[in-house]
Amino acid sequence: MMRLPSSSWMNRICLALSLFCLASFFLPSFVQKQVSAALVILSYLSFCLQTMSRHKAAQASQHQGLSSDVALMDAQGILVAYASQTGFAEQIAIKTAQHLQDAGMSVAISSLAAIKQENLAKSKRILFVVSTSGEGDAPDNAAAFTRNLMRRNIDLSHLHFAVLALGDRHYQQFCAFAHRLDHWLRHQQAHSLFDMVEVDNGDEGALRHWQHYLGLLSGHTEMADWSKPGYQDWILTERELLNPGSLGGPAYRIACIPADSSAHLWQAGDIAEIGPDYPPDSDPASHLVERPALPHREYSISSLPADGKLELLVRQMHRPDGSLGIGSGWLTAYAEIGQTIKLRIRANRNFHTPQQDCPLILIGNGTGLAGLRAHIKARAANGRLQNWLIFGERNAAHDFFHREEILRWQTDGVLSQLNLCFSRDQAERRYVQHVLQEQGADIQAWVEQGAAILICGSLQGMAEDVHQTLSKLLGVDKLENMAELGLYRRDVY
Repeated sequence: MMRLPSSSWMNRICLALSLFCLASFFLPSFVQKQVSAALVILSYLSFCLQTMSRHKAAQASQHQGLSSDVALMDAQGILVAYASQTGFAEQIAIKTAQHLQDAGMSVAISSLAAIKQENLAKSKRILFVVSTSGEGDAPDNAAAFTRNLMRRNIDLSHLHFAVLALGDRHYQQFCAFAHRLDHWLRHQQAHSLFDMVEVDNGDEGALRHWQHYLGLLSGHTEMADWSKPGYQDWILTERELLNPGSLGGPAYRIACIPADSSAHLWQAGDIAEIGPDYPPDSDPASHLVERPALPHREYSISSLPADGKLELLVRQMHRPDGSLGIGSGWLTAYAEIGQTIKLRIRANRNFHTPQQDCPLILIGNGTGLAGLRAHIKARAANGRLQNWLIFGERNAAHDFFHREEILRWQTDGVLSQLNLCFSRDQAERRYVQHVLQEQGADIQAWVEQGAAILICGSLQGMAEDVHQTLSKLLGVDKLENMAELGLYRRDVY
């Protein structure tokens, strides 16, 4: 890294330029022209150096209040590590660290250049914010980390991590360094806090998705969005309770249509960003007070445009004080049927249906059925009938969401195989990962035939256990190869 001149050196350069300019008046004219040209070059160089110095000072001020001393980080704290070529990854890392610190968490921030093996050994949680330069190269400030650490085998079984990948899809090796880093961490037995988030050319929707995960990680999900989504107006048309009498929280099928009757297109796997509003207030003067916009909430879309409506599967959540959550409360209780709501569709490339005609294994639990339902609908519409659904919930009597539709799919041959596991219907708890263990031979056979695997639902518990089970059944290398080919995709939260 180039070392910038100090301010005292800047002053000396400026003084030298002034004296040089004064002395040039006593020189011949042809020499004065040469001196003038040299002065222009030196002046420009001085300007550049001062600009770079101010930029460095500005960056240093941005770090104020954030610890950069990794060695002194609290054992329960989070390290935010960045690899940046142009400075964008560093800016997002600072925002990330500030968000977590504002949520009351102990945070340290550091360039990958400063991360040593002993730091990895002591850290329990690291968030990596990394860019990719050129055609898949690591940024310059990640060179030492790549050379000294990523070529080694290090036991990181104690570490939980997540990766924010910054890149540009115009390059063939999109986010390649982030994928190499993620691959290396998993092979060192590190555990993912949540799936990699890819950001194409600064996409604000993907950055909001990262912020969404930060809220879940910190337990503070009510912080303002970094960027406000460009919502459209939609009309709430239907709200149906799907699990009356359930031991779990009420789950609703929500349906809405665009207010302007224009065509809105999406694919199976895409996300609806909802702009919640405040619950009705009996204070008549409340509308006179301008209240800040509430942060967005994300839900997997469970229908297709051909259905004529956008459907969601939303479970009511509660805050510690017992009040309804921001998003679920708005959609399931406060917004009225026929009311206009704010909604934005966000493409979720990493959970789209594979392009090729291949068998499909769909695994999920709870409201994760929403994302899987859209995929099954898409497969049925395209006549692709090698589909295997493995779904888990609490009780069959109350929590078998979309029961009639799923059983009809089985009867009609849309689902060639169906395995259900309801955890509370027997003395011993039974979950989807147990089905995978029992059906291991069939899972392997389907994968050998080129099957893709889609997982949707809760990250903690289901998704991690399913991933570990599949890793044992298929092998870590096989599962990672499937992910690289787009045959292993997850939408977990």
